[in-house]
Amino acid sequence: MALLSRGTVKDFPGFDARTDAEALRKAMKGLGTDEEAVLKILTSRSNAQRQQIASAFKTLFGRDLVDDLKSELTGKFETLMVALMRPARLFDAHELKHALKGAGTNEKVLTEILASRTTAELRNIKQVYLEEYESNLEDHITGDTTGYYQRMLVVLVQANRDPDGRIDEGLVEQDAQVLFKAGELKWGTDEEKFITILGTRSICHLRKVFDRYMTISGFQIEETIDRETSGDLEKLLLAIVKCVRSVPAYFAESLFYAMKGAGTDDDTLIRIMVSRSEIDLLDIRREFRKNFAKSLHHMIQKDTSGDFRKALLLLCGGDDE
Repeated sequence: MALLSRGTVKDFPGFDARTDAEALRKAMKGLGTDEEAVLKILTSRSNAQRQQIASAFKTLFGRDLVDDLKSELTGKFETLMVALMRPARLFDAHELKHALKGAGTNEKVLTEILASRTTAELRNIKQVYLEEYESNLEDHITGDTTGYYQRMLVVLVQANRDPDGRIDEGLVEQDAQVLFKAGELKWGTDEEKFITILGTRSICHLRKVFDRYMTISGFQIEETIDRETSGDLEKLLLAIVKCVRSVPAYFAESLFYAMKGAGTDDDTLIRIMVSRSEIDLLDIRREFRKNFAKSLHHMIQKDTSGDFRKALLLLCGGDDE
């Protein structure tokens, strides 16, 4: 499976966990911290290797590497280094828990993760969430969200999307017609039809439905969703459609808007760069270049600074100018 990775971060050749642990301890010991040494090691090791470094660090020094990083680093750079140290299988569950915790819900995180993950990934997230937090992800979602937005999230969390297989042209036609009648042809919108079809049909099937929908209605499905829905439900439905069309293109767009204009959405930038660095960041870079006429590397360079920028550029792994 690793051979198919389109990530920018791979296992470091000639890796030695003890050597790295010693180098990190040296970088953080005493007065002042050698941030450059920290970021160079952590951005060039795979997540599995970082876990081995953390284990060696504890064995050699009786100290917790993440605690040391938190006490020695600050700001966005600290957040990024700590995110890199989070075990890959826990990452999404942790982000979701954080988005659902306390006052106010971070719908942006819920939408991004639940719309973009595969069925297998969603099942893993539910399992990890239960193990780590001793509660059901679905229960937390229903306790924290409302209306059709909540219902769409609950459908996604079931992780029962049809597997890709033979396309039934009759069902494609039927679904396209149902969506047309539920949206453009109806006074008001039948959100339930959108939720069921977008939440349960296979990816290949939905791509065909979107093409057929365009033929029937003269509109892209995105235009209809934009007109017929609003708020968090609209954002979630659009995210699902974009991910059906292309997950890397969806993340490229998310990264672009995280950096475009005044101020940067650092949390989104960190979350996507870390979570996709070993999966499809090369594809995301390609889509970014294609859709925004500039490279991801260039935009990070322009929009961030200091050690935070250095670390992000290393994760980005190259320029596509």
